[in-house]
Amino acid sequence: MNRKLTELQDEELIKEFQDHNTIAAYEILVKRYKDPLMNFTYRFLGDKDACTDIVQETMIKFYLNKDSYKSFAKFSTWIYTIAGNLAKNELKRRKRRSILSLFNDDDEKSLQIEDKNIISPERSADGEIKNKMIQDALLKVKPVYREVVILRDIQGLSYEEIAEITELSIGTVKSRINRGRTQLQKMLKGIYKE
Repeated sequence: MNRKLTELQDEELIKEFQDHNTIAAYEILVKRYKDPLMNFTYRFLGDKDACTDIVQETMIKFYLNKDSYKSFAKFSTWIYTIAGNLAKNELKRRKRRSILSLFNDDDEKSLQIEDKNIISPERSADGEIKNKMIQDALLKVKPVYREVVILRDIQGLSYEEIAEITELSIGTVKSRINRGRTQLQKMLKGIYKE
């Protein structure tokens, strides 16, 4: 191979990893996608610990299932699909856990509700407060809309990529993005008024 691995496109790197089990190619892809996937899963779940676990699990699945990637799709679409599915599964698990804990008669376990209105001194800067308000509002957007809004507006993916990741038509993707943006705008009305 004449070119250095770091100069290769994502699809060339995954091919190198598949064909020759080149760990360096895998590591370069992990390095390229770790932060964008952390951002994506954090915006989707709002929990740094959970998103760290999900990104690690995504990279493990990528390593173990490298041969399931097919070259007709972009690598980014494939890896975002894995992370998105894991994030959705985590969201479902949380909903089941919260429902179970509401009806748990066991005195040892109690439902604790965090007061999201309390802002610690560390978050007193205006930008930090606005970011928290945006994140809180984003977490209130229905998950079917939240996912596509994050992929489009935060991750900067194309409608086509989002359609592939979510297995939806482009029309449905656009519709869900518009609905998600509308929900966000209603919740954030007035946040940036001076």
